[in-house]
Amino acid sequence: MLPLLAAALLQVPQLPKDGATFSGRVLKQVSVSYLVSLPEGYDPQGDKSYPVLVFLHGSGERGTDLNLVRRHGPPKEVAKGRKFPFIIISPQCPDGQWWDVDALGGMIKKVERDYKIDRRREYLTGISMGGYGAWAWAIAEPRRFAAVAPICGGGDDSLVDKIRTVPVWAFHGDADQSVPIAEDQKMVDALQDAGGNVKFTVVKGGQHDIWSDIYAGTEIFDWLLSHRR
Repeated sequence: MLPLLAAALLQVPQLPKDGATFSGRVLKQVSVSYLVSLPEGYDPQGDKSYPVLVFLHGSGERGTDLNLVRRHGPPKEVAKGRKFPFIIISPQCPDGQWWDVDALGGMIKKVERDYKIDRRREYLTGISMGGYGAWAWAIAEPRRFAAVAPICGGGDDSLVDKIRTVPVWAFHGDADQSVPIAEDQKMVDALQDAGGNVKFTVVKGGQHDIWSDIYAGTEIFDWLLSHRR
């Protein structure tokens, strides 16, 4: 007779006659287009490395025209001539899709190979759908980002304990009619309960487009740069 442990290992699920089981690895093909903005004085042959800021746009900028990504956020500021100390990476989500953290993870690895990146200073921000994407990507790769700043987003609050050591600064308008403030509030509350490093700025009377003023200022960028992994 087989030992009890060996017999247990040989057991298989009991399936009906018309049932079947699949077990294996599934790979997927992904493609991400993105804008790149380099800081003044960037030297691809030099020894200096630079912080990188990834910006995730909202649902209205999805598609195949990268110029749409310049409507909001850091890419809009760059288009107006503003100078930043970051390498700014602004990917575009395809039509009808949501941010895919696997695709974004592959993209950032290529960016790390192609540019002089200080991997201790990788930062993430996003608006609306991109705010959801920022929460989700940070949770999926909790050791990647030195700091994260979601704006008008939300996500799965049951997972935020994974980023309790990642500094997070969330923003939301209390009059937002597109994404209720409760979406970010539940994430912030859960992260606080997990002992996380999080702060929450509520813009009184703020509608959905609070990010224009936030990104036009300097405070969010100074805060991001103050953190290193």
